[in-house]
Amino acid sequence: MSSGSESAISREEVAHLARLSRLALTDEELDQYAQQLDSILAHVAQVSEVAADEVPGTAHPAELANVLRPDVVVPGLTTDQALSGAPRVEQDRFAVPQILGEEQ
Repeated sequence: MSSGSESAISREEVAHLARLSRLALTDEELDQYAQQLDSILAHVAQVSEVAADEVPGTAHPAELANVLRPDVVVPGLTTDQALSGAPRVEQDRFAVPQILGEEQ
């Protein structure tokens, strides 16, 4: 995808990036990564050439719409209804074992 034999990134630049990232790469890995990164950069350059100024940027290729139902206010439970199945109730509240502080 790159035009000619000119590379977007050199083997020396990959070696420099590897040193900065504290990665120990073999000579074969440096060659391989340089080739792969050059291919990636060439594809990015190709896509950049195609992108038109009048085309708005998007986060997703398909148009998304909110599929949630509208909020509808409905009556809630009364205090008696909510506490009807509780094993213990104190002062119109659920009574639960204490987990912090003094042990009972």
